[in-house]
Amino acid sequence: MRISTSIGAVAAVLAALCGPASAGSGDAPANFLYTSSGSLEELRPVLERPDIDGVQIVYNWKSLEPSMGQYDFSAIEGDLAVADKLGKKLFIQVQDRFFSVEARNVPTYLTTEPQYGGGLVAQVDNAGEGQPVGHGWVAMQWNPAVRGRFQALIEALAETFDGRVFGVNLSETAADIDMKGDRTGFTCDAYFEAEMDNLAAAWAAFTESHVVQYVNFWPCEWANDHDYMGRLFEYAAGHGVGLGGPDIVPYRKGQMKNAYPFFNRYKGKLGLVAMAVQEPTLIYTNPKTGRPFTKDEFVSFASDYLGADVIFWSAESPWLKG
Repeated sequence: MRISTSIGAVAAVLAALCGPASAGSGDAPANFLYTSSGSLEELRPVLERPDIDGVQIVYNWKSLEPSMGQYDFSAIEGDLAVADKLGKKLFIQVQDRFFSVEARNVPTYLTTEPQYGGGLVAQVDNAGEGQPVGHGWVAMQWNPAVRGRFQALIEALAETFDGRVFGVNLSETAADIDMKGDRTGFTCDAYFEAEMDNLAAAWAAFTESHVVQYVNFWPCEWANDHDYMGRLFEYAAGHGVGLGGPDIVPYRKGQMKNAYPFFNRYKGKLGLVAMAVQEPTLIYTNPKTGRPFTKDEFVSFASDYLGADVIFWSAESPWLKG
């Protein structure tokens, strides 16, 4: 039975799985670690802490599908075994975009076979407050052939892990490519429709585990002037889908013109709200204090304004290093 069909049912499941600090309880969001594949054993002492409910781990597309239709989920199985042994929950992020020039982490066939058009396109990235512009890649999900292969991966993951992992999330909606020089067939509408199609496929495949779409910005949109943000949140609320994002930066101007007000408007109406404090997030400073945001400031904004049920914390967070 799909757990996301009823908001009340979701709250009950979260209360059972995550303990008292969970959705619908009125308490602080549940604390999960955030890390990349291959790092869990090193972070095991942190995961063992009683105030940590689980872990979110990022797995790139290439590692999960080394060759066409040949899947390798051994890394997830290993991480799930560790989490299960410790009585913790596992949230998996399926990564189709990358934030360094060297990271072309999609299966090789996508970059060599002509129907996929190269598979990847270059993008730039905001790497954090005061940091130089980053460069990386995003999978060409607006190419139907690429998107079909990505959805095949999602379906294979669901066949193996639906109901075994606590949740699965898709990467952020933000993508900043050279639209003027593009030769891949990219359009803003095509990108939006592709992301929505992938979300619908994930929701259909995972009927027991939570499905969360990360959303922060949409290409070409500001202040919902294309109604991309509005349509995504309306779909999520109507289907019991979860939403979240890679950065909790309290009341930051850019986010307040994009995803944040929608989280506030849809509090209590989404299947799950899962937000992250990743390494770049830790760089941002509170303009009122001139100092980096504290744990309490992150939690207060995430809970009170965004309605977060879960926070994925970087292991570099000061309160976890103490």
